Amino acid sequence: MNEPRPVLVVTSLYDPTADVVISELHDRGIPVVRLDSGDFPASLSMEAEITSSGLQGRLRTPSRTADLANVRALYYRRPSGFAFPHLGAQDAQFAVTQARYGLGGVLASLPGCLYVNHPHRVGDAEFKPSGLAAAAAAGLLVPPTLITSSPDAARAFIKRHGPVIYKPLHNPVYLVDGVSNVVKIAEVAADGIDDSVAGTAHLFQQRVDKAADVRVTVIGDEVFAVRIDSDLLDWRTDYSCLRYSVTTPPRGITEAVHAYLSHFHLVFGAFDFAVDRQGRWWFLECNPAGQWYWLETETGLPMLAAMADLLERTIR
Repeated sequence: MNEPRPVLVVTSLYDPTADVVISELHDRGIPVVRLDSGDFPASLSMEAEITSSGLQGRLRTPSRTADLANVRALYYRRPSGFAFPHLGAQDAQFAVTQARYGLGGVLASLPGCLYVNHPHRVGDAEFKPSGLAAAAAAGLLVPPTLITSSPDAARAFIKRHGPVIYKPLHNPVYLVDGVSNVVKIAEVAADGIDDSVAGTAHLFQQRVDKAADVRVTVIGDEVFAVRIDSDLLDWRTDYSCLRYSVTTPPRGITEAVHAYLSHFHLVFGAFDFAVDRQGRWWFLECNPAGQWYWLETETGLPMLAAMADLLERTIR
């Protein structure tokens, strides 16, 4: 009898969501190889050949070996970045580039593998302008949005659509006195816009007069919607004051989120909506590698089983 094909879980060392998924797969008798691409090449090695039958070879961690031609699924979470601290700046830059395109290219080319999600497609979907355009094309309501480097355009937009909030297009971590910080979503006024806006791209969006937020998590064919009640502009800033309840998406939302994911060739997505006081759902963003397990512990929704079902699926 053949051994079950393994699932690769690509994530960082500390990832509680990956931990519970791996435990569930183990309980189902599905082998798992967990790795962090940032461990390459110190404790992660690779050998891959390109053949007429597709990519073949092995990945080795200190405790596991994966046959690249036999991987069932790859669960791509949030691996750490490549680092070569023992090298000089130019050599390190070269080594990081080779690792990214070498190991990264191998992980993105596994034959007959179900990706949750494919790392290249994750990269595509993380561009906010692309996501907002895809959401509008899928039939979702999108608040009036401006992406600009023009102070005059920003002021005019705020006067026309106020109240308006500012959102970073991507949120790198800043260290302030050794503590990690990110740029927060905040309401902005026209008279608060100065010439520094011309220094880079910025996203401005009409603020939804919301009654609640909703997180819609799509795992394969399954859709889980959780209403999040709070008085916060951004509910992610303080989880301690949130209230959760299971809800049902209004007509058209389920079809639209599946259309959105199909546009980016994704099978998982964590969608954020703002629900206004008329009950309309406004699309804010979709995270193709978002967190979700804490919602199961809060609501009892069978999300872990759905994720394990997806990863266990055989597609060839």
